[in-house]
Amino acid sequence: MKRKGFVIIILVLGVLYSCESPYTPKPRGYFRIDFPEKAYTRSDTLFPYSFEYPVYSVISESEHARDEKFWIDIDFEQFNATVHISYKEIDDNLFTYLEDAYTLATKHIPKADAIYDSVIIDRNRNIFGLIYQIEGSEVASPYQFLLTDSTNHFVRGALYFNVIPNNDSLQPVIDFIEEDIDHLINTFYWN
Repeated sequence: MKRKGFVIIILVLGVLYSCESPYTPKPRGYFRIDFPEKAYTRSDTLFPYSFEYPVYSVISESEHARDEKFWIDIDFEQFNATVHISYKEIDDNLFTYLEDAYTLATKHIPKADAIYDSVIIDRNRNIFGLIYQIEGSEVASPYQFLLTDSTNHFVRGALYFNVIPNNDSLQPVIDFIEEDIDHLINTFYWN
């Protein structure tokens, strides 16, 4: 019985002694993201366009427009992200496609902190377009682009993540995939 009382007193003293220092919580952490090494391969030349895309991504037929022949998705499975690419032939309706692309980019204004656009002009490859970088913590599509030759072809692309947007924590992945999209644009050709 004396031994039991002694153990209880030691435990009580130990608890009281350990409570002297103030509680300090651990800082909030994020998952470590391992990025693959950059490497690219050329896309299928049966399409009216071709480009280089990352070897760590997969091109598939678009799930959103199965009757559109040249619409594709570039899936970044490791990051749960997809670049949706749509293609349209121009038939005196370029202005309509440009307006649609602008509308789809500006739909993010309520959640966006800023929208930056960059003009693409490459006369050697006959490619003209725009890039929209949309910043904001809850923006659904942080990077969009459109490319055209202004007479026959129109392509629009948009990056989406298959998660609820929290772009503060997704920013390293967004930056990584933006580099891949920029490479896609820089290696883009009409067939």
